[in-house]
Amino acid sequence: MKMWVKWLILGILSILFGLFVLANPVAASIAVTTLAGILFAVAGGFQIFAGFGEGSTSNKVMSFGLGLLLLLLGISLIFRPLEGVVSLTMIVTILFAANGVTRLITAFRMRETPFFWAMLLSGALSVLLAGYIIANFFEVAPSLLGILLGIELMFNGIGLVILAFFLRTHAEEIKQALKDLEK
Repeated sequence: MKMWVKWLILGILSILFGLFVLANPVAASIAVTTLAGILFAVAGGFQIFAGFGEGSTSNKVMSFGLGLLLLLLGISLIFRPLEGVVSLTMIVTILFAANGVTRLITAFRMRETPFFWAMLLSGALSVLLAGYIIANFFEVAPSLLGILLGIELMFNGIGLVILAFFLRTHAEEIKQALKDLEK
């Protein structure tokens, strides 16, 4: 199978999974929270295990402490995923607001450039999105993570489909460029 076909199939699958997630955003939010919990718990376990190899007592205490916090966070997200969805949604909202404010500040530093309005609009939209989420928090929270995941899967899929067609269209140029790099 040609490389571009593999990227095309992967892109189509990503788009389909994105549509599936968007059709079930609450279930996807709970799944994302549970997966995050598993990852935190595993990371915490590894951190505790790594603490045994630390030389000094203070490093062991720090390693065990961090590992225990990660492990407890993971267990909390695994066994209480709805509360975890609310917590993670609040964190995402804070990040949207902080990124928006940062872009607004950056925009005003770029006043004399042609990029001012694009940066200003980008920052303002992030701040408005954060405000919308906060104003409608309990209606939005259960599904926000799933919606964001679905959108990301769709954008990722579209990007992979575009990459596939680019690879198909420019295969000879890419082969030549790779040969030139080997020389």
